[in-house]
Amino acid sequence: MDWEQYKILKNTHSPEDLKKLPLEELPLLASEVRDYIIKVTSRTGGHVGPSLGVVELTIALLRVFNPPKDVVVWDVGHQSYPWKILTDRKEKFPSLRQYGGISGFIKRGESPYDAFTVGHSSTSISAALGIRKGKDLTGQKDDFVIAVIGDGALTGGEAWEGLNNAGQLRPNRFIVILNDNEMSISPNVGAVSNYLNKVYSGKFVQDLRQKIKRILENNFKPGLKLMKLFEEFLKGLISPGILFEELGFNYIGVIDGHNIPLLVQTLENIKRIEGPVLLHIRTVKGKGYKPAEENPVKWHGVGPYKLETGESAKKKSRSWSQAFGDALVELAEKDQRIVAITPAMKEGSGLSKFASKFPERFFDVGIAEQHAATFSAGLATQGLKPVLCYYSTFMQRAYDQIIHDIALQKLPVVLAIDRAGLVGEDGPTHHGAFDLSYLRCIPNMVIAAPKDEEELRSLLYTALKWEKGPFAIRYPRGAVVESPQKEKGFKEIPVGSWEILAQGDGKVAILAVGIAVSWSLEAARLLEEKKGIKATVVNARFVKPLDTDLLKELAQKHHLLVTVEENTVVGGFGSAVLEELNKNSLLQKVKVLNIGLPDEFVPHGAQNLLREKVGLSPEGIFNRIVQQLEKL
Repeated sequence: MDWEQYKILKNTHSPEDLKKLPLEELPLLASEVRDYIIKVTSRTGGHVGPSLGVVELTIALLRVFNPPKDVVVWDVGHQSYPWKILTDRKEKFPSLRQYGGISGFIKRGESPYDAFTVGHSSTSISAALGIRKGKDLTGQKDDFVIAVIGDGALTGGEAWEGLNNAGQLRPNRFIVILNDNEMSISPNVGAVSNYLNKVYSGKFVQDLRQKIKRILENNFKPGLKLMKLFEEFLKGLISPGILFEELGFNYIGVIDGHNIPLLVQTLENIKRIEGPVLLHIRTVKGKGYKPAEENPVKWHGVGPYKLETGESAKKKSRSWSQAFGDALVELAEKDQRIVAITPAMKEGSGLSKFASKFPERFFDVGIAEQHAATFSAGLATQGLKPVLCYYSTFMQRAYDQIIHDIALQKLPVVLAIDRAGLVGEDGPTHHGAFDLSYLRCIPNMVIAAPKDEEELRSLLYTALKWEKGPFAIRYPRGAVVESPQKEKGFKEIPVGSWEILAQGDGKVAILAVGIAVSWSLEAARLLEEKKGIKATVVNARFVKPLDTDLLKELAQKHHLLVTVEENTVVGGFGSAVLEELNKNSLLQKVKVLNIGLPDEFVPHGAQNLLREKVGLSPEGIFNRIVQQLEKL
């Protein structure tokens, strides 16, 4: 990196360097940080828009507070790039999201400045409150703890649970910063609002407020209530903060989140306020990069792009999400009972077309995975056909509701599980590594995984006809496996049925699930080409129920059964096969090799690279089978 292009950033190596800068130089530092983020992410991709929106806030936090002694907890971590650059990872930033490089999220252990690992939404307030009380109990009461949360994350229930608990505990030196960038809460940013909040957060007003409060508490308690009502009346005229005040917070806002002097002064003032404080700021998502400002939804997270235009640097291919979304629209045109539900992942889950075509049958419930499941269960009780669309990793949040509210009642809810398996650069917080394992143990659950687009369409058609309980379909991130058929229709697939794609010579049978079918067919080709072994290849499209008749037949006719899945080997498809063989006393007749994700959290990196590392490439599968045959 040519650091000479950056007048301020080249000499800023730590928060201490930032603190020494004259206040008037901080806007230039913000501009240089933005430029650096844009240049690096144009090569690596990432969460560009959120990070560009919090550059000034990050500078102000590092200017006013003293991390890592003072703790800053960032919600989700989408907006963490300025933090990484200005703490201790400026030189490492070009390795962002690359295998062996720094994470795209806040990651505990990567830096002493990263206090709490994040990747899922709405956790910051709860984590920060735990840290605050932990510091109180261990003699660190003078430290500050700050949670930074976006307005989108406030649609998650855990955020409100944290706010409620904080209001009850009323800790000192505990600050929640609400970063509002969607115009969903506060339209009233401006000179008057900034001035009034500057005055309200000032030392004189806060000292006077606390003195009056103490006098009234000791001498005239009804007056305390009157004072509170008067305060709420005044604040209600200029801000939407009464809700937070009722939860027990001192509310300050709304202020301009790109005005560094104002942010610095307000944060300095807030340090003197007793009890928990909520500072409400307004920012522009993608600020400083025109393409990101004009399309903040697209630029929430992107792949590598052309710096000058913002156009994608990679050739776009048809994705599994798009294939699913198109199929759902086709089926919904024929059946008005089909409804779609998503917890704030309309674009990511391929539902934009559905939402546009059937707005009254589309429900984006916000970042509320638990509510989404129970809401879908309620829809199902009324004869509708809910298709509940999750990313695999986010569905983990709704586990109790899937069990208690859907499966227990045998309600026909279709679970469309996107991003199953390794997702790539977003890393361990986003890999869909566990869904086969945690769904397989639920009674009344059907679990399927398509090998290609045609089968995805037919499994969705089959799921919507299924009336006996929930039906889960899982598919990966990335380019869909194209079907050999040119015309894409729909056909019902018998539930629990597998299909033999290649008949072997009796030595090896490969039982593959979903995307792993294509890798297994290639591994079988390598076996025949290099070892002269003709393997049987089975599309084990149903993980629950298994095709028990075919499994028993395969076990009796082959020396080695190999299961392949992009799910943890603990409790997944391979475990299901072992359980069934053991139940039928067949394990003494056939050896079984389980191939899948290891029992560990897989790091971030390109999808195909990670698959190679864990042995889930065609070559990796081939090598594992050869090694096992040599043992036999």
